[in-house]
Amino acid sequence: MTRKAAIIGGGVIGGGWAARFLLNGWNVSVFDPDPQAARKIGEVMANARASLPALSDIPMQAEGVLSFADTITEAVQGADYIQESVSERLELKHRVFAQIQQSCPDTLIGSSTSGFKPSELQQNAANPATIFVAHPFNPVYLLPLAEVVPSPASDPAAIERAKEILREIGMFPLHVRKEIDAHIADRFLEAVWREALWLVKDGIATTEEIDEAIRMGFGLRWGQMGLFETYRVAGGEAGMKHFMAQFGPCLQWPWTKLTDVPEFTEELVDLIAGQSDAQSGHHTIRELERIRDGNLVGFLRALKDRNWGAGKVLREHDERRRVAFVAAPATGAPMVMARMQVLPSWIDYNGHMTESRYLFAASETSDAFLRFIGADMDYVATGFSYYTAESHIMHKGEAKLGDHLTGSVQVIAADEKRLHIFIAIQKDGVDVATIEQMLLHVDMAAGRTVAAPAAILDRLTPVAHAHAGLARPTAVGRFTGQRN
Repeated sequence: MTRKAAIIGGGVIGGGWAARFLLNGWNVSVFDPDPQAARKIGEVMANARASLPALSDIPMQAEGVLSFADTITEAVQGADYIQESVSERLELKHRVFAQIQQSCPDTLIGSSTSGFKPSELQQNAANPATIFVAHPFNPVYLLPLAEVVPSPASDPAAIERAKEILREIGMFPLHVRKEIDAHIADRFLEAVWREALWLVKDGIATTEEIDEAIRMGFGLRWGQMGLFETYRVAGGEAGMKHFMAQFGPCLQWPWTKLTDVPEFTEELVDLIAGQSDAQSGHHTIRELERIRDGNLVGFLRALKDRNWGAGKVLREHDERRRVAFVAAPATGAPMVMARMQVLPSWIDYNGHMTESRYLFAASETSDAFLRFIGADMDYVATGFSYYTAESHIMHKGEAKLGDHLTGSVQVIAADEKRLHIFIAIQKDGVDVATIEQMLLHVDMAAGRTVAAPAAILDRLTPVAHAHAGLARPTAVGRFTGQRN
């Protein structure tokens, strides 16, 4: 059954939340009195549709239904989760929570607030236990972090339900153990922001030079290791203690002005704004968003390929959803083992799926079959595996960006040591490529072929027997250059 999220406040953050829920299959109802809310969220949705699917190696779920409500009560009716993203005015948030809880007193309410503590948000609420902070980062539909901050009045079970919902839409809920002004991440950002203002005011650096220092250097390190792990590495083989001993005394040096804040004058605002215009004014905001999104997709996919940092979250999200996209194998027919979508990185200069990705699709399909017969990563950890000894690929059609593909396996022959399979990569039920493979069961430590154990043969043999009655694919046994 499709679930519903209510988004109260449809600005940049609220629109990002709407996109995140919608593209993960939730219906979404938005309330925002701004007459331009539908247009603005439509533009955010267009950016999200162009970028978020590129982070997944599995086709996205069917998009939910987006609707706009005339009142808060209408928006939250029947909602399974509510996200408040109105302006940072405490009295406004209190009025919103009061209206919500008149009709939905027990529904989870996350607040996108970047500064208020949950205990402040809960003041005078009908049910404070269901109100908590769920502070995201822009763009919400791409960045996984959501700071989940409860107060002593929060219901622990409700917080756990909220965290699970956030995981289900591909986010990383960071449980903040004690409430504090600005939570965790924004306190770092505020410290960096204050120092940056001084560097500009004192004429030491321009806005562009400061941004270059971040994006060309430590920003990339922080993006995949954070602060403490980065410094641990900086300590070399001696580790964190060595780093602290070497650089700890620097804390007493007057390197920064973090204990002093520059006067926020019109002159300083004009200086910052003028330099920022010179740096980025030749791009519209939407152009900058698309540039940002494209860069984040590339960065996050690189991290995903390495199963590191935010990329590990993406992999885990794919694994949670993979079961829904892989049909239960049936041994009496070629077995559909993989469902894939052609991603931007799969495309060559002709706009078609590149050769290496056909082999990647075949590998995804054969790996799924090996997992089915028990030769999964846990089995590989015991020192045994199936190695691909030969592959023969035929290109029979074209796949383009966004196409949905299936990978099926037909067992041609199998014995204790060998597995001969035929893989069909199809689009709309038509072959775009076929791959014939011979795999050998190997003792990796000994470096030689050995018989597979009974636990694997007991699952493989029935499939091989069932497939023996299938028509032999005409491409089996072909050689390169053979006429059709």
